[in-house]
Amino acid sequence: MKDVIQLTDKWSLDHDGAPLPARIPGCVHTDLLAAGAIPDPYLGLNEQEVAWVGRQAWTYTRELEPDDIASGAHERTDLVFEGLDTAAVITVNGRELGRTRNMHRRYRFDVTGAAGRLGVEFASAYDEADSVRVLTGERPNVYPEPFQFIRKMACGFGWDWGPTLVTAGIWRPVRLEKWSTARLDRVRPLVTVADGLGRVELLVDVERTGQGAGHRLEVRAGVGGAQARATVDGTRAVLVLEVPDPDLWWPRGYGEQPLYDLEVTLVDRGSSNDAERSLDSWSRRIGFRTVEIDRSPDGHGTGFTFVVNGVPIFARGVNWIPDDVFPSRVTRERYRTRLRQAAEAGVDLVRIWGGGIYEDDAFYDACDELGLMVWQDFLFACAAYPEEQPLRGEVEAEARDNVVRLMPHPSLVLWNGNNENLWGFRDWEWEPELAGNSWGGGYYLDLLPRVVAELDPTRPYTAGSPWSGSWEHHPNDPAHGTHHSWEVWNREDYADYRTSVPRFVAEFGWQAPPALATLRRALPGERLAPDSPGMLHHQKAEDGNGKLNRGIARHFALPEGDFDRWHYLAQVVQARAVAAGIEHWRANWPVCAGTVVWQLNDCWPVSSWAAIDGDGRLKPLYHELRRVYADRLLTVGTEADSPAGEPVIAVVNQSAQPWHTRVDVRRLTADGAIVARAALDVEAAPRSVTRLAVPPALVPDEASAKEFLVADADGLRALHFPVPDKDFSYVAPRYDVLVESRADGEAGSVDVVVTAQTLVRDLLLQADRLGPAATCEAGLLTLLPGESVRLRVRGATDTGANAVRAALFCVEPA
Repeated sequence: MKDVIQLTDKWSLDHDGAPLPARIPGCVHTDLLAAGAIPDPYLGLNEQEVAWVGRQAWTYTRELEPDDIASGAHERTDLVFEGLDTAAVITVNGRELGRTRNMHRRYRFDVTGAAGRLGVEFASAYDEADSVRVLTGERPNVYPEPFQFIRKMACGFGWDWGPTLVTAGIWRPVRLEKWSTARLDRVRPLVTVADGLGRVELLVDVERTGQGAGHRLEVRAGVGGAQARATVDGTRAVLVLEVPDPDLWWPRGYGEQPLYDLEVTLVDRGSSNDAERSLDSWSRRIGFRTVEIDRSPDGHGTGFTFVVNGVPIFARGVNWIPDDVFPSRVTRERYRTRLRQAAEAGVDLVRIWGGGIYEDDAFYDACDELGLMVWQDFLFACAAYPEEQPLRGEVEAEARDNVVRLMPHPSLVLWNGNNENLWGFRDWEWEPELAGNSWGGGYYLDLLPRVVAELDPTRPYTAGSPWSGSWEHHPNDPAHGTHHSWEVWNREDYADYRTSVPRFVAEFGWQAPPALATLRRALPGERLAPDSPGMLHHQKAEDGNGKLNRGIARHFALPEGDFDRWHYLAQVVQARAVAAGIEHWRANWPVCAGTVVWQLNDCWPVSSWAAIDGDGRLKPLYHELRRVYADRLLTVGTEADSPAGEPVIAVVNQSAQPWHTRVDVRRLTADGAIVARAALDVEAAPRSVTRLAVPPALVPDEASAKEFLVADADGLRALHFPVPDKDFSYVAPRYDVLVESRADGEAGSVDVVVTAQTLVRDLLLQADRLGPAATCEAGLLTLLPGESVRLRVRGATDTGANAVRAALFCVEPA
């Protein structure tokens, strides 16, 4: 068998002619930060102070000791890089081994006998991009950075939620592999299931040494009790394994996630009568399931519905960006934490957005286990990309590398060509500027679908997001395929989400600032205000604060000089906005077949669309996702097709069991008096929605501005206020607060019992005000007079009654 030596230590980074210790995997920024050579770029305005790092060349060095390189019983020693960021020259003792220009590929170099000084010399990504731009010509771009001219994580050049921190370094593991005769070069499992029979077709490529040319090689494989073997014909072998009645892999909420160990071994049967020996092995966990996208035309347009194991699914999704601008800092545990948080919020689909990276295998492993479907973008976003060399060859090699690497994962359900570039070509005035030059269309409509069809025909491909399916319709036509809904955030009130029913909403969202403790850590010593220097620097969206303020002002009196109140209201509006969209679109299943919220996570502390902020704290939006993405959802509101704008109750049942419930509907006044009440018996079949009009006697009087509607069923609550909060005649909120120590004695753990004397709308306990590590299990809650709620707080450093009351917020009269 081959021997593997990990090269994680003994590296140095050259800095001003002096070596600094380097950690591999890592990057220049993390090494400089560890050495105290730069300030933390996530704090204050430090991002600006470290901009020079991305504009310099950098060199990593390490000695390859004779013991490292000595082949011993092996014929060959390879140097394998899992990831180099990005334009690099690799040398040993000054002799060039090769050059790289793609962050998203793996590289292998023959270093047999090449002991000595190993160097990896990185050019500035800006210099590499400029050199390519000279060859290809200029191309339009949403942002003033050259990311489309280099195959590198685009968002590292800055985005409307991310800092400009242009990295370089050995960002994924590096190792030596010593081997003889032959090794497994590429293993592609095509996993299918039909008529109760699981089938794994294994296509195996091997690489032979010169001495291994005459050896008889055999590939052996096993999965789920099935065994197969095949002789290697030259450098290729094909095996088929059949597993009767395999347990099917399902998305969470639809069934279990059984995983099967697939083991592959390469065996040398010798050149004549030699004893056989194992040369190499490969193993992955696979799952048996079918997946397709139903894009059938119908009376509403063209659908886009995920169908897994024959079952149509309303996708409850989130968009994923890199969890750190320095991806090497994202550990297996951090992936699992973030993805577990997604699953606990009811999410069943995660879209890996095209301006980031193909994530580490640990990401997809966690999704396999948690039942999270993965929509994987190819890495193109918000720009016209040249299709000429040297980029075209890199794009194809990158696609082939990552399709093969990721295809064993059952969670992977869709390959997507790009983010917003088909839309941009048609709608963002690119065509005149391009004047006939290439822009990426050949990638999305030709090259990438051919690669997927050749290497991974078991999965669907779509050319982009958004994409209507053809140029016969506008790329972002809500009636056809996937749709990105950004007009509401940019220009309208969130109530306008209810005016249309797209077939699949692949992006929409609303901004809010991060938790207060996150802001205090990121902006030390700053007197916080919406327009304070640090707050503005950590707001990257165009007119971001203007849009936040307009969003607040449509519903509330905009606070002047009260940052705490502004912070609370901004988070309330974010949670309400996203909930309004999801409630409406889920109520219109199966016309609408999915929502993918922008976005789950952040890569640094920033005001953004995320549900989990850059320090990992949960915003109120996260808790609202738990409610609106639950299997059972109760909603009430005006719908686009409601007669005369009358409210409609929707009973949304995404569970596998029928839902028979009695909905208690009350028409109330602001002081809690009941004007009218009725109990409605409702039956919602499995995976279905039942909608019913609110009886006329229960419809609140909009003109009075004093009435609202409450619907309760099986512990779920839906509210309908016919006028904005600033026009509603709220009674000044009054509530009692009791702090109770926990019987388990856990330090910093208390129960906070809030009892409402009046209507208390959108009550929020901001637990991080009780200590940076404090958490609360609940988000926004509305209490009617006389109702109580018990809030569990953990990790608090101050649990005094005054501190707890100061951490409580709710809606107040205008």
